[in-house]
Amino acid sequence: MANATDTLANLSPETGTGVIGVHGVTKRFPGVIAVNNVSLNFYPGEVHVLLGENGAGKSTLVGILAGLQEPDEGHLSLNGREARLASPSASLEAGISTVFQHSMLVPTLTVLENLTLGAPWYERPPRAEIAARMDELQRDFALSLPLDAITGELSLGQQQQIEIARALLRNSKVVILDEATSMLTPQGAEELGARMQKLVKSGLAVIFITHKLAEAYRFGNRISVLKQGALAGELGPEELKAMSEEQAVDQIVRLMFGRAAGATSSAHRKSSAGEQTVLKVQALSTQGDADVMGLADISLALRAGEILGVAGIDGNGQKQLAEALAGQRSLIAGRVELDGEDITGASVAQRRRKGLRYLTDDRLAEGSVAAFPISENAVLKDIGQSPFWVNGIERPQRIAQHARDLIANFSVRTPGETTPIGRLSGGNIQKLLLGRELFGEARVVVFNKPTYGLDLQNIEASRKRIAEIAERGLGVLLISTDLDELLALSDRIAVMEGGRVRGTVENDGSGEALRLRIGRMMAGEDENKRAAA
Repeated sequence: MANATDTLANLSPETGTGVIGVHGVTKRFPGVIAVNNVSLNFYPGEVHVLLGENGAGKSTLVGILAGLQEPDEGHLSLNGREARLASPSASLEAGISTVFQHSMLVPTLTVLENLTLGAPWYERPPRAEIAARMDELQRDFALSLPLDAITGELSLGQQQQIEIARALLRNSKVVILDEATSMLTPQGAEELGARMQKLVKSGLAVIFITHKLAEAYRFGNRISVLKQGALAGELGPEELKAMSEEQAVDQIVRLMFGRAAGATSSAHRKSSAGEQTVLKVQALSTQGDADVMGLADISLALRAGEILGVAGIDGNGQKQLAEALAGQRSLIAGRVELDGEDITGASVAQRRRKGLRYLTDDRLAEGSVAAFPISENAVLKDIGQSPFWVNGIERPQRIAQHARDLIANFSVRTPGETTPIGRLSGGNIQKLLLGRELFGEARVVVFNKPTYGLDLQNIEASRKRIAEIAERGLGVLLISTDLDELLALSDRIAVMEGGRVRGTVENDGSGEALRLRIGRMMAGEDENKRAAA
């Protein structure tokens, strides 16, 4: 490993040269600018935290540094010299190791075998050499790993140690930790924070991506905030040292969730909420595991004609809540009522027939069968049911007419009902699936990220339809990671973090103050605790 003192002297904020430089980088995908003219420097001896909402550009930037993507404009530099990372192997050769949120280890292999993956197949793993290095890593970085243990039998924290050890064995100069604490216990997160500080003291640069603002302050030496693909601001080491945690979090929340200068505010829809409660959720809890967040003690009430928004950074249990309400995810506790009737034990089909409808965020893989024609997808959730089946006999003409009606009523652009749904644009698939959910006696519609991936025209059209659904007297539960969307449509907004509802606020039109209040809860602050303070 290079001498830390020499490295820090040549590559430092004082010289303006980082071990990695990002210079005016822009990356576009169809319909979206994921990273927009971003310039950053990552220095040895610093934990550089990247923060931002979902869609802010963090994952795309990590992908560029890891060699998974290349910028459309701008360039990268290594040690002050322009460089190209055209592949993951090029990134590794440049001394950049990435520990992704989801483990890239082979669970059936031993720790030793995972540490030597990528080495020539004909060479025996240099066990003695690795064991000696692991003794050094245990002393210097508190990495304690049994080389013969089966990786899949180890804890998440230990598996993460393997990934870090692999980076150190490669003599990496930069370690990228992508949402590394998302599945760790609080104690495990603190241990990782201490380990990161040991890494940077040895002369490495650590890039730490997280959505937990308190962690960013405690673990980071420098914090950069991305918003809608652009760099919204940065807090340097001296600035952070002069701030309390509360001051730093306030500043970060303003950068992440505040309205950009010159942006116009979306007018809030006129409420159509009535008095009748159509959906009531009491103390709902689900089982979690290493890959899926569990829900804990969630209580909500939704009125007829009301849009109840659910805000939160993606991955905090919103999808699990939608699936639990739809009957797709089992409960370990709690009760769900629809129009006063207990439907906790009802199946997906039974809930649908009673009027509870669910529009998934995964239009193709979960919401439809891409190879099937529109006509079959239009009745996918009503197979065997009247009027499309009578006494178990399918009625093809009735199904085809139903599809044509949906195409006409929801303005689906398609050659006809026999077209495979996978050939349609995302917006047209969304319109057809919405029509399918509203067919019959719908009472409550649960939307999960209904405008995700749509173009501006289809976003506006979808939002208008959601408002119209509420005006018809249906209850709408609107899950979205777009705070502007929730502020424009919702009567109230519940904020989820860590599988819990941190608080529910009235959308009172208070603008920036409400936006920042929601942002703090999205970052993990309990609304009741703040109100009492």
